[in-house]
Amino acid sequence: MEKLNEFIADFASLAWGLPLLILLIGGGFYLLLLSRFLPFRFFRHAIQVLRGKYDNPDDPGEISHFQALTTALSSTIGMGNIAGVAVAISIGGPGAVFWMWVSAVIGMSTKFFTSTLAIMYRGKDSAGQLQGGPMYFITEGLGKSWKPLAVFFSIAGLVGALPVFNVNQLTQAINDILLRPNGVEVGFSSNLIIGIILVAITSVVILGGLNRISKTASKLVPAMVLLYFVSVMIILAVNYQEVPKYLSLIFTDAFSASFYKGDTFLGGVVGGLMLLGIRRGAFSNEAGIGTAPMAHGAAKTSEPVREGLVAMLGPAIDTLVVCTLTALAILVTGVWQSSDANGVSLTASAFGNAMPGFGKYLLLLCIAVFSISSLFSYSYYGSKCLSFLIGDDKKHYYNYIYIVSIILGATTSLSLMINLIDGFFALMAFPTMLTTLMLAPRVVKEIKAYKKRTFPN
Repeated sequence: MEKLNEFIADFASLAWGLPLLILLIGGGFYLLLLSRFLPFRFFRHAIQVLRGKYDNPDDPGEISHFQALTTALSSTIGMGNIAGVAVAISIGGPGAVFWMWVSAVIGMSTKFFTSTLAIMYRGKDSAGQLQGGPMYFITEGLGKSWKPLAVFFSIAGLVGALPVFNVNQLTQAINDILLRPNGVEVGFSSNLIIGIILVAITSVVILGGLNRISKTASKLVPAMVLLYFVSVMIILAVNYQEVPKYLSLIFTDAFSASFYKGDTFLGGVVGGLMLLGIRRGAFSNEAGIGTAPMAHGAAKTSEPVREGLVAMLGPAIDTLVVCTLTALAILVTGVWQSSDANGVSLTASAFGNAMPGFGKYLLLLCIAVFSISSLFSYSYYGSKCLSFLIGDDKKHYYNYIYIVSIILGATTSLSLMINLIDGFFALMAFPTMLTTLMLAPRVVKEIKAYKKRTFPN
């Protein structure tokens, strides 16, 4: 088991090395310049599209703009925002948060391009249904000769979409916050029971297909973000004197890396801190990975740019809002220096510290909703990858593999799970980003045409 752990850790480190960092951040920054900072110029218009101002029920697609965004967000607002941020701070200190922000700003541009392409180059599955996502914009945008790249993305997606990380962290949270403090013996049996309960909840939603997933997500996501926001505001109010100090420390420590405890990168600790923050940021908002375009590709619209604008709101909500809330909760309570806890347990310490008695249970409720909603959308991504590989009539088989992996996630080790999903996420990013960069000039043409159609004056 130790050798397997080592092997998977090496694989994840290799996959997330310098080439991918250049591709995600360098590529994303190039897209930001190419679009002339469109995510920021069109932010207000994106909100209007999201609110349904331009909705047309006769447009092709399955779900509304709002449902597409909440489906994509239900996968990204998950344990990456609670456990991932805690991991980043425990290794990198406050400066890691700054590099997560950088990842988010660049990620907004990447999400705009990938999701615009998902609508521009929708393809038909074996059942003749209109579908969007990297595998379709590779084959429809670059041509059938590029199909091996689309197949590579889909195979990586089958593993990348497995829910083992989310389930693992949710199980750890239930054990640490609910079971152990109340004298319940924690072990394989209790983990197995948690896994079986999660399977039951998930099966009810995922076996109902995309419409049931999107309807559930559109109700859960806004409610859970609001609950989490209010909870962290209470923590910040309790520790209001610490807030200005840590906000400034996030900026200064980003370039001094005074609290960094990880490996160096590009010959220094600041390089190591950059990589850590960007890696956790990408894991949190999934920009450039290729998952979100699969949800946005199903949106009811005939205007690709509109869906791109809605998609770009994802990293803003996910990383700039939710991750920052988690980071501030951990920093202002001081638990990042006073506790040996890691992952979700560190965030739990912050909530328990600021709100004794009920804080940890409030966090557990947020974690449960975050994690369970992630389980719904990831199953859709995986089954879509399988549908592309072996046909729409066989995609339901993925749900059975998915359900088994929930049990696996509840009963195996954390490091193995993080590294496995991290590694395959990285592999999904290569075909997504390479194709997006190749097709980017066509998106720029589409932006110009869209501006003429929508704002003729």
